[in-house]
Amino acid sequence: MSVLRSRPVLRWLVPATAAVAVIGGGAAIGTFAAEAEPSLPPRTAAQLLVDLQTSRLEGLSGTVVQRADLGLPPLAGLLPGNELTTLLTGTHTLRVWYSGPDKQRVALLDTLGEQDIIRNGRDLWTWQSRTNTATHRALGDKAGAFKPAPEPAASLPATPQQAADLALSAIDPSTEVSVGRSATVAGQDAYELVLQPRDQDSLVHQLRIAIDAKQHVPLRFEVLAKGSDQPAFEVAFTQVDYHRPDADQFTFNPPPGVTVTEEKAERPTGRPGHVESAADPRVRTVGDGWTTVFVARLDRAVGGGPAARKPAAPPAGTAPDVDLSKLLGGLPVVSGDWGSGRLFSAKLFSVLLTDDGRVLAGAVTPERLYQAARG
Repeated sequence: MSVLRSRPVLRWLVPATAAVAVIGGGAAIGTFAAEAEPSLPPRTAAQLLVDLQTSRLEGLSGTVVQRADLGLPPLAGLLPGNELTTLLTGTHTLRVWYSGPDKQRVALLDTLGEQDIIRNGRDLWTWQSRTNTATHRALGDKAGAFKPAPEPAASLPATPQQAADLALSAIDPSTEVSVGRSATVAGQDAYELVLQPRDQDSLVHQLRIAIDAKQHVPLRFEVLAKGSDQPAFEVAFTQVDYHRPDADQFTFNPPPGVTVTEEKAERPTGRPGHVESAADPRVRTVGDGWTTVFVARLDRAVGGGPAARKPAAPPAGTAPDVDLSKLLGGLPVVSGDWGSGRLFSAKLFSVLLTDDGRVLAGAVTPERLYQAARG
């Protein structure tokens, strides 16, 4: 199926998960309750994949709700700033507008304010109402759909489309693809495409993508962990309109008193089609597909051995570093023929921090991490 090797054509929504960290409110947990199952003409999984690849969308606006329940232990509360824990728990709401690859807007909402990211041609604006600050950047001549540089905590997709793109790019022989039950999402009849890992060491049970039966747009994305019939992560439209938004939606009008920071314009890349690699040479992967394990080398050991040490005091005026001794103290100690360390586990991922200064992570069982650590 050559269609699986091409990139989805609807990479249109801003991957704004870093900004989701500022959200404190959102819709109720019951927002995603399924409506009555509609009667739709049968379609195969291959047909649904082709639908996703060949759909053409001129415009869209709507409300998206994201919910995460990864079963994190109380230890997560020790992380500074709560950016990561805000992303990985709770329910968050945003508004989206789309009018082609060069006109996009996402507004992240909470009870205390709003943060907007607006792409209008070559102009890229971000604005935070809490601080009344904005940034502007001029994009390059060949800029596609806006993709901001990932932040450390920007790991969860913010829209059904972004999540579906990530899932579809992962399809390979290790994935079983099937059709699930039809559903009504945001008032639209939808088919359900189901992706399921074949490897039993994966912590992911299924990925479920609800696809609009007429527009072929992903309306809902769910991740189910093994042993659970409730999504550990889901992002879905609760309201959608396929009319092209007014041009005014993509015009940024700075409010009175706003402080605007002008960022440097993007530099053109070297030769056409060339992408510079930003991979850290200290990070490698073991395995592939659903059971890929990422292995990183820390600057210092993290266990209780002689190499471990408390981080030095940060310079004045900077954010404090994580107190490793407090952070690791609540993690269980594990050991084997690979060495010893601490294990952090949740519904969908496991992290092994070894006493010799390695971090191994993946959506896999701890046993698969131990196998990788032996190498």
